[in-house]
Amino acid sequence: MKLYDELVWRGLIENITDEKLIEKINNGGLTFYIGTDPTGDSLHIGHYSTFSMATRLKKGGHNPILLVGGATGLIGDPKPTAERPMITKELLENNYKKLRKQVEELFGFEVVNNYDWSKDINFIDYLRDYGKFFNLNYMLNKETVKSRLDLGITYTEFSYMIMQALDFLWLYENKNCTLQIGGSDQWGNITSGVELIRKKIGGNAFGLTMPLITKADGTKFGKSEGNAIWLDKEKTSSYEMYQFLLNAEDSKVIEYLKKLTFLSKEEIEQLEKKHNENPHLREAHKTLAHEVITFLHGEDEYNKAVKISESLFGGSIKELNLEDIMVGFKDVPHFNLNEDINILDMLVNNNICSSKREAREFINAGSIIINDEKVTDENMTIIRNIAIENKLLVVRRGKKKYYLGIFE
Repeated sequence: MKLYDELVWRGLIENITDEKLIEKINNGGLTFYIGTDPTGDSLHIGHYSTFSMATRLKKGGHNPILLVGGATGLIGDPKPTAERPMITKELLENNYKKLRKQVEELFGFEVVNNYDWSKDINFIDYLRDYGKFFNLNYMLNKETVKSRLDLGITYTEFSYMIMQALDFLWLYENKNCTLQIGGSDQWGNITSGVELIRKKIGGNAFGLTMPLITKADGTKFGKSEGNAIWLDKEKTSSYEMYQFLLNAEDSKVIEYLKKLTFLSKEEIEQLEKKHNENPHLREAHKTLAHEVITFLHGEDEYNKAVKISESLFGGSIKELNLEDIMVGFKDVPHFNLNEDINILDMLVNNNICSSKREAREFINAGSIIINDEKVTDENMTIIRNIAIENKLLVVRRGKKKYYLGIFE
């Protein structure tokens, strides 16, 4: 299977600007770029589809460049519903440095910053050298602009399209970059760059967009209880990423395997067969988690995530160290302890049970578990030396309610 055909099979092609691009992709040798604005200090899993696409092209003999938008980040790509809040130059510079380091380490791409060539363009030159190539009707028909017309769009946001087109032109002239790739929401910006290159210097450039990776309901993939799943393991632990991927929707897991892993067509089709026959085994989900986490963080981090997961859900919490327990129970209610306390008082004072009567009922039913041990005595005193490493109490009420007690 040729590279372009494989990309189509994986569901990674939404639109291309010219059919000639197909053979160019198959033949290798293109320099292409992807862009991201430094609005955060890490990429997240939603970016990963685009970056893994760029990695596939790199493996196919093409040369990737990441453009981090130090200039465009100061402006803000128009959102469908509202203007983005302005970010300070200092924060953007900090984010740029962290993103550059992350991308160079994870993907090995060359990284450029559009602030370097945008900062010295004065307003008159901007209008004369670039603005005159953009027809107002053409810009108004772009989906990102059209969707905001009724709500209102500022001139600053409106200019974003020209700035991104200017980036493509600069890379075309200075880096021999002839292709820009991005998510489907970037089609208007990408085609504007292709048009600017054609009109201003008579060049022939190309654009390619990918479908946005989504959940079954159409919402963005990469959010867990409102929090982004970051590629930086200091922001999202490998365990958290493991749980997120392991709990991917059954109806989407094969799509994610195609878009987010480098497994072959034959391997994915075999996993699809197993998934359809025995979905409860979650083999496709486990493979997805393994492939993504090992690519990003290595085999040791994946094994650590599996160990934490199996210990937390298999009743062997004492096998974990303090760091692993804190990672695994990051989102459960925490409470502090600073002295010996009766079990009933601890349960009531920290809202684990609503009253001493309810606490006794849970204890008598064998439904209070502390550090894997069932509590049977309502007169028990909680003391530091029963805590894991004299520090932590993992309290479980019933089957699923967890609490973490921390001795100060």
